[in-house]
Amino acid sequence: MSEIIQFISNNLNMIYILAFAIFLGFEIISKVPTVLHTPLMSGSNAISGLILIGAILLIRVTPSDNYITLILGTLGIVFGSINAFGGFAVTGRMLEMFNKKRKK
Repeated sequence: MSEIIQFISNNLNMIYILAFAIFLGFEIISKVPTVLHTPLMSGSNAISGLILIGAILLIRVTPSDNYITLILGTLGIVFGSINAFGGFAVTGRMLEMFNKKRKK
């Protein structure tokens, strides 16, 4: 428990920035018109790819006894993967709607 308190006290500014980014992202996304959701999803997929790369690099350089960072990196990989792969699947389905159906 003392490791968690020490981690929070050492990274308090980063936690504030994360909370602000979550709030700001929610406010921006909630005001986006429906027409712009597909381009926004493409940008979200790109950001998820960057999150994946950052989480993989974080896990590579973290010592094996730093469990908090390893857990956060693993969660970043899992959630970034879900978002990226799900976003690509949804974007693919949306793009299929615009293809003309072939006559048999």
